[in-house]
Amino acid sequence: MSTFKTQDGTQIYYKDWGKGKPVLFSHGWPLDADMWDSQLNFLAERGYRVIAFDRRGFGRSDQPWEGYNYDTFADDINDLITHLDLRDITLVGFSMGGGDVTRYIGRYGSERVTSLVLLGAVTPIFGKTDDHPEGVEKSVFDGIKQGLREDRAQFIKDFATPFYGTNQGMTVSDGVLTQTLNIALLASLKGTIDCVTAFSETDFRADIAKVDVPTLVIHGSNDQIVPFEATGKLAAEMIPGSQLKVYDNAPHGFAVTHQQQLNDDLLAFLQSL
Repeated sequence: MSTFKTQDGTQIYYKDWGKGKPVLFSHGWPLDADMWDSQLNFLAERGYRVIAFDRRGFGRSDQPWEGYNYDTFADDINDLITHLDLRDITLVGFSMGGGDVTRYIGRYGSERVTSLVLLGAVTPIFGKTDDHPEGVEKSVFDGIKQGLREDRAQFIKDFATPFYGTNQGMTVSDGVLTQTLNIALLASLKGTIDCVTAFSETDFRADIAKVDVPTLVIHGSNDQIVPFEATGKLAAEMIPGSQLKVYDNAPHGFAVTHQQQLNDDLLAFLQSL
């Protein structure tokens, strides 16, 4: 397997397919790099080098007890970029992964980055605060953590319903639901719980303010997990010149339900640079 070691000795797994300009993907919670296989294969077949990693604690990467915070996630991305000596990168982040690619720019700048894509991302801030009243209530995240502690397997199985919008008219295969559960159960329980704290309490507004590269924001209008009005809409407004695409009636998991539309939009964005 392709792996590298981070600054704190954590071993991280990654995929590195194709040749050409690099596109680096950061996955959502509680998934791993496999969520991107359709996008990776599609872009690699069209002349791009695509890289996707399993976040620490998830998939085939190590499961340390600590380090589940966005500064560390950004450092891990920097270590991967340095390990592969990537330049002119397009960073793509889905859901909580939108936070770590944005925090990477906040911490390391855009010297090696040519563009940014935020997909159903938790940026600029996900949880409700005094100055972000449209955010999601803390009680929701507390409930998620309680559900994980009590019966993670059943919680994740149930979570797939709003994630893919199957309670709102979307259809996904039994295979997708099985794969989603299998991927989630590979992860560290500690990492899975700690990441809920990280993505619900981290404020990325200062990082978003440092984004100075062409940016594409895509969000589903019917996202029941990361509400568009509280996240993607605001991120697009904060980033000068960004492109915003709202997928009509799309759920959070639109990488599956709107797979071809997403693939085509990613390719068009990359070709426009």
